[in-house]
Amino acid sequence: MPKVSMTVNGNAVSGNVDSRTLLVQFLREHLRLTGTHVGCDTSQCGCCVVHVNGTSIKSCTTLALTCEGAEVTTIEGLAKDGKLHPMQEAFRENHGLQCGFCTPGMIMSAVDIVNRKGNDLDEQTIRHELEGNICRCTGYHNIVKAVAAGAQAMK
Repeated sequence: MPKVSMTVNGNAVSGNVDSRTLLVQFLREHLRLTGTHVGCDTSQCGCCVVHVNGTSIKSCTTLALTCEGAEVTTIEGLAKDGKLHPMQEAFRENHGLQCGFCTPGMIMSAVDIVNRKGNDLDEQTIRHELEGNICRCTGYHNIVKAVAAGAQAMK
């Protein structure tokens, strides 16, 4: 089996993987980082969003071997020194979750949106940018509020 090496949440990691191993499988099964969820296996729901080299990707359709040498950040890597990332805190403060299953992917996508679009996001932009993330519990109202608040807090 081929060996893959990458940096995940600031730590150098490596492992032997089948060439068909998806990044989400490597993270969850090999590294036991279970914050990245698998919701659909078809890149439709966004529960599996992580950042690879600073860009959000859906890890359920990305082969682990394609991330050789990459910098990967998962939801577990956002908090620093026991303090939540501003976007995580905004989701908590604005109750941008219900069951929580989609929340890691929503937060990772939201951070990417802010990194690409800036801190001053209107509702239409947030809703458009989150189209690749599905929440089955909410009407998205509090998620949109959380993303806007998190974007401001990230200034």
